[in-house]
Amino acid sequence: MTMQPAIHQFIDRNSREIITERLLADKTVHFLYHRLRESAPVMFRMLTSARLSSLLAFCRYDMPVIGAGRTGKEGEARARELFAGIGADWRECVEPLSFYDSHRKIFERQIRYGKTRPMGEKTTTVVAPADSRLLLGSFADTSGLFIKEKYFDLEELLGASTSWPERFRHGDFAVFRLTPDKYHYNHLPVSGRVVDFYGLDGRHHSCNPSAFIAMASLVAKNRRIVTVIDTDVPSGSQVGVVAMVEIVALMIGDIVQVYSEERYDRPRAIEPGMFVTRGCPKSLFRPGSSTVVLLFEPGRIRFAGDLADNSRRRDVQSRFSGFFGRPLVETDVRVRSEIAVREFRGE
Repeated sequence: MTMQPAIHQFIDRNSREIITERLLADKTVHFLYHRLRESAPVMFRMLTSARLSSLLAFCRYDMPVIGAGRTGKEGEARARELFAGIGADWRECVEPLSFYDSHRKIFERQIRYGKTRPMGEKTTTVVAPADSRLLLGSFADTSGLFIKEKYFDLEELLGASTSWPERFRHGDFAVFRLTPDKYHYNHLPVSGRVVDFYGLDGRHHSCNPSAFIAMASLVAKNRRIVTVIDTDVPSGSQVGVVAMVEIVALMIGDIVQVYSEERYDRPRAIEPGMFVTRGCPKSLFRPGSSTVVLLFEPGRIRFAGDLADNSRRRDVQSRFSGFFGRPLVETDVRVRSEIAVREFRGE
């Protein structure tokens, strides 16, 4: 058996530098997903239940912060420490620094995304749904996304009782892994009409790379929300039918649907039949870490050249691996940045 590297690295999209990821609670996650799973499966199932995930989230994000409640310069100094502790930038936030007196407020922060996450005007592009680490690939090359063992196939991810798995059988996919320091609103990757929206139940597993490796069909078995969007409609992105799958993880209590067409104003739930606009906020992950998967029909999109090049690099140590142990390389991307363009048929 091939040993996984002790570290996990990704590529910064802007600088193209290789960055070593600082894994939050890595030893705890390793114990939970290896020793505990093998020696005490009943306790493992209990620890990954929704109830305990909510309790862990409370302990991590809602317990009083030492120094919280201070006002003026002392309060702002403590807030700066909280942001610095996870490597987030308070200057891009909507609320003033004095507002952020808990980990939850920082995790669920709203940002001035129009200025801090500008989006190109070309409507036939696909944009990143989240600040995240991105893996991309194609079902034309594999029947599932493999990390030692496959962790999802289409039937598991979308539900075997639906007709959608066949629609994406030989299409492309993009996996966006959020880490706890990230901005946790998800935005629409495309414009179009919602043709299906449903939930699938499952366990609450961590999205730490160590946990990804330990669990076969890990992501697919987590609780998830599936939104299917037809972009081949007037004012749509014209890239076919796109599935957006939002997946919960350890310490995620909920995925709240908060679609807003202007800033974060007048949020509303996603429903079949409604038209949604690329780049707008769609949903909010509750505290923890989390994953979004985009699925595309065959031959409808082409991934951005820099992302495709990064995925083929061999000088990056990754805890993810595919066929023959080949490292699967992640790129750090920002929400609303271009990740793919329309593939013109016949070209």
